[in-house]
Amino acid sequence: MNIGDVARLSGIPAKTIRYYEDIGLIRPLRGPNGYRTFREADLHKLAFLGRARSLGFSIEDCRNLLALYEDQSRASADVKRIAEEHLKRIDQKLEELAEMRKTLAHLIEACAGDHRPDCPILAGLAPDGPQEEAPRNSA
Repeated sequence: MNIGDVARLSGIPAKTIRYYEDIGLIRPLRGPNGYRTFREADLHKLAFLGRARSLGFSIEDCRNLLALYEDQSRASADVKRIAEEHLKRIDQKLEELAEMRKTLAHLIEACAGDHRPDCPILAGLAPDGPQEEAPRNSA
């Protein structure tokens, strides 16, 4: 199969497939003309990588998971450890997003959203909190 075929079958863009090859996640055969030839095993790896990436695993996690997937003597505990660490990162991100949402909802609630220039949203985004107007010179 050529790169267009595996891109279509795996749902992964050709550019991403080339990147995965560049970083050593997949190793398609090369013909005398230099063109890539993908085997069924390459398509299977790409589908695996696509699913892992859709779950948010990092490239390094994918590299480790793929190595474990191909290692018939692997310990499932190693796979579980990678997944648990990723789940912790997801949970942390969810906590951060919940805090961001809470803060933004509070700022929106505090803003009248009318014709006046006062805006708690802008004041809340400012690095020093609410800004006071500088005194004017009366010359």
